[in-house]
This record gives sequence, structure tokens and C-alpha cells, in this order.
Amino acid sequence: MKFGIIREGKNPPDKRVPLSPQQCLQLLNQYPNLEIAVQPSPIRCFPDAEYAEAGLNLQEDLSDCDVLLGVKEVPVAMLIPNKSYLFFSHTYKKQAYNRDLLRAILDKRIRLIDYEMLKDISGKRLLGFGRYAGIVGAYNGFRAYGKLSGDFELRAAHECKDRRELEHELVKVRLPQNFRIALTGAGKVAGGAMEILSALKITQVYPDEFVREDFNKEVVYTQLNVQDYFKRQDGKPFIRKDFYQDNQGYESNFLPFAEHADMYIACHYWSEGSPLIFSRAEARDPRFNIKLVADISCDIDGPVASTIRPSTIADPFYAYDPQSEQEVAFGTKGSIAVSAVDNLPGELPRDASEDFGNELIKNIIPHFFNGDPDGILARASETELNGELSSHFAYLKDYVA
Repeated sequence: MKFGIIREGKNPPDKRVPLSPQQCLQLLNQYPNLEIAVQPSPIRCFPDAEYAEAGLNLQEDLSDCDVLLGVKEVPVAMLIPNKSYLFFSHTYKKQAYNRDLLRAILDKRIRLIDYEMLKDISGKRLLGFGRYAGIVGAYNGFRAYGKLSGDFELRAAHECKDRRELEHELVKVRLPQNFRIALTGAGKVAGGAMEILSALKITQVYPDEFVREDFNKEVVYTQLNVQDYFKRQDGKPFIRKDFYQDNQGYESNFLPFAEHADMYIACHYWSEGSPLIFSRAEARDPRFNIKLVADISCDIDGPVASTIRPSTIADPFYAYDPQSEQEVAFGTKGSIAVSAVDNLPGELPRDASEDFGNELIKNIIPHFFNGDPDGILARASETELNGELSSHFAYLKDYVA
């Protein structure tokens, strides 16, 4: 079997890779019958020279490969027919902007294995860049606070060589006494954000303590799960299983936390139809105290009212005025500062790529060699080599018609 690491072709360019040079060597040692070729690229975080120094073949034409691995969507013109591809396609939700991509994949009889669909039997995702989205997103939140307060200045994450250099920047952070942070979410994104909070030695407290206790001038944060920031409208006890089966009949319970928080780090997963975490009306409520939102989840015009557009790595901050419900200049009095970069792992591409590659090697690659007994690859295959949608994704038939 021969794997090929493709050159990223989407604009703006992405420096991340699915496998680092050393991870490629690890796979070659682990699977004697495996070959790996690397398509040359001028933009990768691991330059061509590092792959060549590791003894890997650099070749422009990957048509002799069986499986092609990338990160972002592959431009239609770069697709090679009759191959298996792994990348983030952003098609399973019927995203209109990638309809033509999935149509082309079917026309070219490509097997598309979508990273986002690679899950275990219980439905838990097996790999992703979520951890580094959390790490960089939380860091950006404190960078925004330094800019807002004028008390310190952090370098942009993408200006740091790696995570170690980024964490060294954190020694500059100065937070006022009694500063409080609310964080929503419980997955890998939240875990990554909490690594930054831990590096800053910020104390974690329980949600009920957060709204009730005086912490004697200590900086604290609380992690809120879905049962904390949502409640049933009928007043009955919140049961997580029931909520995930049917999210109707629930409403936000976030305001009590927003009343005490100075900063909010959003790491949750939110599905269409769920209640808002805080609405535009709640952002105007006199009790609403949050002055800064680091929205890592970045659902535009979704559950976090202040996130009215994504920001960029080059221009990561803006402000939202609750009264006019419009964007205003960062630092405008009475506004909520917003950081909502939608490609956060791209700011630390080497670390994020290595973390992703480790999960790929541990959780996914073995299934190419063991017959996929748990159906992990099969369930993640949106299309098959016969030019048809797989049975798991038959619901996309009207999308590609």
C-alpha cells in the first residue's frame, strides 16, 4: 500500500500536515509493506527538506498512490480519480459551498473518508485539531484582554515558533483581583483551553461556587457543561440524555454566570435548533458583566450573540455593541470584545500537526491494515470507489443531485 501526502491547495493556504516527517518514519517502521510519498509544497510547516532528510520520496505526481492524505478541502482540479482520500471535506452538513466538490468526488469515483466522520462505535470522534483550537483560542483571549486593558502585550500565537514559546509569553499576563472566567464545553477544545488556564495557574471552581462565593481576591474559572448553561422550560430536572435526543423545550441558564464573569471562553458544541447560550437581549441586560468573549466554537449569528462574524489570524479582534447590535471599534466603551478566529490550529501548525498525526497513527491508520473490523473507515466513507454515496451518507443524495 502506498500513501501520499498531498500539497494543500485551498486559499488561504494552510501550513498544517496530516503527518510529520518523523511520524512518516514511524509508520514505515511499523508497516513494512507501506510506502509514503510527499508532494512538494512551499508552504508546509514542515518544509520539503525535512521530509527529504528523513529519507522520504518527494514526487509531484501521486497517481501511483492508493491513499492520499491532506488537511483542508482539495480543489476539484487537484483531485486524482479512483483514489481514496482523507481530508476535512465539510460536506456532511450539506454545506452549499462544497456541493460541487462532493459532486466532483463522485464523478471521479473517489472514496472520500472524512476526518470529521471517523468515530468509534459509541460515536466519539477519534481525531481532530480541537485540542490546539482550544489552546490557541484561550491564548488569543488573554492576548485580547491585554490589548483591552493595556496592562500587558502578548505576541500573536502565529509569531511563536511552537507551544513552548507561546506558553513562555504567558508570564506577561496580569489579571486584576477577583477576575472570573466562565468556560463552556467538555470536549477536546475545552481541554485545550483549560491547559492554558492551568499554565496560568488559575484556580478552577465549581459552577455553584462561581455564582455564590467570594474568592478573596483570587482569579478563578468555572467549566460549564450543558446542564449548567441550559435548563428545562417546565422546571423539571435536566437529564442530558433527554436533551441530546430532543433539544426543544429548553432555554438558557447562562445569565447567572454572565453576571459574575469578566471573560467568557466558548468551547462548546452547538447544534442548530438548540437554545442560544446568550441572546442579544441578554447581552443588554444590566446584570450581564462579560467584557470579553473568546469564541473558539465560532458559530456565526448562533448561540453567542456577540459573535457576528469570524475574525482572522491577521486581524483577530473586534467589538460588539449590545445596544446597537452592531460591530464597533475594539475597545469602544460599553462594548464586548470578541476574538473569533475560525482557523485557530493554523497559528501553531507544527504542534497541531504532530498532535493530529499522533491520533491518526493510533486510531485510524491501523484500520487500513487490519481489515477495519470495527467499521471505522467504512462509517466515515461518504463516497465509494464505484462513484456512489455510501449507505451511511445516502441522505446526501438530494445535496449532490
